[in-house]
Amino acid sequence: MRKRTIVSVLFLFSLLFLLPDQGRKLHANAEDSSDEVTDPPKVEEKLGGHGGLSTDSDVVHRESESISKKSLRSNAEKFEFQAEVSRLMDIIINSLYSNKDIFLRELISNASDALDKIRFLALTDKDVLGEGDTAKLEIQIKLDKAKKILSIRDRGIGMTKEDLIKNLGTIAKSGTSAFVEKMQSSGDLNLIGQFGVGFYSAYLVADYIEVISKHNDDNQYVWESKADGKFAVSEDTWNEPLGRGTEIRLHLRDEAGEYLEESKLKELVKRYSEFINFPISLWASKEVETEVPVEEDETEEETETTTTEEEKEEDAEEEDSEKKQKTKKVKETVYEWELLNDVKAIWLRSPKEVTEEEYTKFYHSLSKDFTDEKPMAWSHFNAEGDVEFKAVLYVPPKAPHDLYESYYNSNKANLKLYVRRVFISDEFDELLPKYLSFLKGLVDSDTLPLNVSREMLQQHSSLKTIKKKLIRKALDMIRKLAEEDPDEIHDDDKKDVEKSGENDEKKGQYTKFWNEFGKSIKLGIIEDASNRNRLAKLLRFETTKSDGKLTSLDQYIKRMKKGQKDVFYITGSSKEQLEKSPFLERLIKKGYEVIFFTDPVDEYLMQYLMDYEDKKFQNVSKEGLKVGKDSKVKELKEAFKELTKWWKENLASENVDDVKISNRLADTPCVVVTSKFGWSANMERIMQSQTLSDANKQAYMRGKRVLEINPRHPIIKELKERIASDPEDESVKETAQLMYQTALIESGFILSDPKDFAGRIYNSVKSSLKISPDAVADEEVEAEETETNEEAAETKSQDLPGGLNIEAEPVEQHEETKDEL
Repeated sequence: MRKRTIVSVLFLFSLLFLLPDQGRKLHANAEDSSDEVTDPPKVEEKLGGHGGLSTDSDVVHRESESISKKSLRSNAEKFEFQAEVSRLMDIIINSLYSNKDIFLRELISNASDALDKIRFLALTDKDVLGEGDTAKLEIQIKLDKAKKILSIRDRGIGMTKEDLIKNLGTIAKSGTSAFVEKMQSSGDLNLIGQFGVGFYSAYLVADYIEVISKHNDDNQYVWESKADGKFAVSEDTWNEPLGRGTEIRLHLRDEAGEYLEESKLKELVKRYSEFINFPISLWASKEVETEVPVEEDETEEETETTTTEEEKEEDAEEEDSEKKQKTKKVKETVYEWELLNDVKAIWLRSPKEVTEEEYTKFYHSLSKDFTDEKPMAWSHFNAEGDVEFKAVLYVPPKAPHDLYESYYNSNKANLKLYVRRVFISDEFDELLPKYLSFLKGLVDSDTLPLNVSREMLQQHSSLKTIKKKLIRKALDMIRKLAEEDPDEIHDDDKKDVEKSGENDEKKGQYTKFWNEFGKSIKLGIIEDASNRNRLAKLLRFETTKSDGKLTSLDQYIKRMKKGQKDVFYITGSSKEQLEKSPFLERLIKKGYEVIFFTDPVDEYLMQYLMDYEDKKFQNVSKEGLKVGKDSKVKELKEAFKELTKWWKENLASENVDDVKISNRLADTPCVVVTSKFGWSANMERIMQSQTLSDANKQAYMRGKRVLEINPRHPIIKELKERIASDPEDESVKETAQLMYQTALIESGFILSDPKDFAGRIYNSVKSSLKISPDAVADEEVEAEETETNEEAAETKSQDLPGGLNIEAEPVEQHEETKDEL
C-alpha cells in the first residue's frame, strides 16, 4: 500500500513540472495563429452519455477567442437583421422588465414545436428520425458555470442554412408590430410567445447567442449574433455533430448568473414547461456515497483502549474483520440526466384526478399566456361512440387584442389536434366555428388516421362529428359558467345564495365573459342556425328595468306583463341616448320593459333572431307596435283625418309614405318610424358610415318613413285648428316642415339637407323675436387701407440721416453702410 502511495505522489510531481511548459506552448501557438484560419480539429468520439452538449479540449481552446471576445467568426457569412427584428431586439435588450425567466419557457416551447414537426414527418417516413440517440425525441439542458454558458438542445427537425437566415433574421412584420404595440401599451413581455417572436427573449439574459442546427437536408450550420444589428451564419466544422436538431448556446450576462444554478432551472421548467409533451432533462449533479479502500497510513491511528466488556467484544470483532480489506464511505459528486417533466398528459387522465391548479398550469403552458389570471372556465371530457376522442377546452380570461379585427379573413385556430398522442397541427379551422375561435384547448382522437396529409385529414368525415360534439360541449361550458354565477340567479333564489355565502369567486364571472366575448355569441346566432336557440340563451343585455345590470331573455320573459305577446327592443349608439328616445315614452308609462341594443352587430343579429320561446321580437322604432288597446283610436283617426291628409301632401317631396296617429308617444308631438322590414334609423347610419358604401344600392333597403303624430299634444291640436281655418297658410306649412325635420333628428335619422333645416330654425327665431322675415345681415363696410404702427416703424428705421432712404438689407450690409456714412 505504501509503495503505491509513493509512486502516485511522484507521478503527480512530474505532471506539475510538465504542465506550465505545455500551457506556455499552447498560449504561444494561439497567439501566433490568432489571425490565421487553421484546419478545424477532429472531434473526439464521446464515450457514454448523450452527445451534442460538449466539445473536446482542442475545440474549447480553438473557440476561446470567439467566445471570450463575444465576436462573430471572421470566416462566417455576415447578414443584417430585418428592421422590425432590430426594433424588437432593441426593446427587449433595453427593457427594464424584471421577469426575465420567460426566456427559458420560450426556447423550450420552440424546441417542442421542432420535435412535433419531426414526429409528424415520421408518420409517413420513419427514416427521418435516424437511429440511436438521434431518434430520441427529447429536450436537454446543460450548464457550463466556468464559461457562463447555458445550452438547450432538441432533436427536432432542425434548420437548414436558409431556415436559419429566414427564421432568425426576419420575422412576420405583423407579429412584430403587434407585439411592439402591445409592449408599449402594457409593458408586459409575458405575451411575447403569442406573437411568434419568443426566440428573441433570450437576449434578456444573454449578450451573445450561438444556434447550432442540423437538418436532414443540409449540413450543420452555426448562427451567431451579439444583437448589434448583425448576425453571421457559417458551416459548422468544429462542434460535435448533432445528428439532427438544434442546440442553442446562451452566453449569459454577468447579471444573469442565477440561471447557472440547477435549482433555478428546475423551478422554471416546473413552472412553465411541466406539460410539454416531450421529456425535458437537465445535466444535474448529485452527491452519492461510495466505498473506497482505506490507505495503510489511516489505519495506524488507534483510539485509547477500553475497559468495558462490550468494547472488548467489539475489538475482537474488528480483529476478525482485519483479515478482509478495509474500506470507507466517501461522498462524491456525479452528473447524470435528470427528468424534469414527468407529469402525464393531462387530457389522458380522468377529470376527477386533475386538480384546479393543474388545469390552470396546463392552460398557461398551452396558450403561452403566463399572466397570473386563471381561465374563466374549462371543460375536460371523453367522447365515445363512432368517433372517440378526448378534449380539454378553456375560456381565456381575456379576449385577444385582434379577435375581431380580421374575423372573416383569419384562419387562426386555438385548438391543437393530436392523433393517438401525436401532435398533428394547430391550424385546423374545421374543429370549431369562427365564432368560437376564442376558445383554447386540444383534441386527441384515436379514430382519425395518422398517415394522411393535412389536406386529406381536413376532409375526413370524422371531423364533422368531432366538431358537432365540441360545439355542444363548448356551449354547455359557457352555459354552466352563467349558471354558477350568483349574479345570474333569478331574484327568487338570490336570498338562499346570499345566506350560503358560497361561490364568491364565481361572482360576476359571466358578466366578465360577456364583456370580453359577447360579440362572439351574437356572431354565432347569425352564423349557426342549428345552435341559434342555445346561443340565444347566452345573450345578455341591459333593459329599462335592469338597473344597469345585464339580463337574459329568460329573465325578460319571466317579467313580461300579462297579455304581452312581443319582446320589445330598441337599437341605437348608446344606452344614454336610447333612454331619452321618444319611442319609449308610452311603453315606460305603461310599465313595459324594453331591451337596449347598442352594439352595431345587434342590427344584424335581430335580422336572424326572429323569435324566442314562441315570442316575437318587435323593434319599437318600427311599424307594427301594439301597446294594449285604446278605445278612442277610431275617434282620433277621424278627428285628425284632415290634418294627416294635408301633412302627407305637403311632405310628398320628402318620400314620406304616410302620416298616422301614434300609439307610442306621450310627451313628444311627432316621431318618424320605418316600415317593419326595412332598415331602422340606426341601421341607415351604420350603413352610411361604411367605407365602401354605395348610396344608390342602399336606397332599396331603406324603410319607408311614416310620420306618427301625438293627437294629445298641444302643438298638434293647434296645427289641426290652423289647417281647418286656412290650409294654404305659408307659416303653418313652414311649421309643419320644421316639425318633420326635427322629428327626423330626434328619431335618429341623418338629414339630407342640414342647410335647409338651419334656415327654418333661424326663421323661427326671427319670428319669436318679432324680426321681419326679410331682414338680412348688414353689409360689411370696407375700411380704407391705413399704415399700421408696425409698418410705420419699419419705414422709419429705413430712413437714414441726410434724407437718404435705403431699402432694407442684411444686418452685415447695413452695418457697413453706417460706417461709410
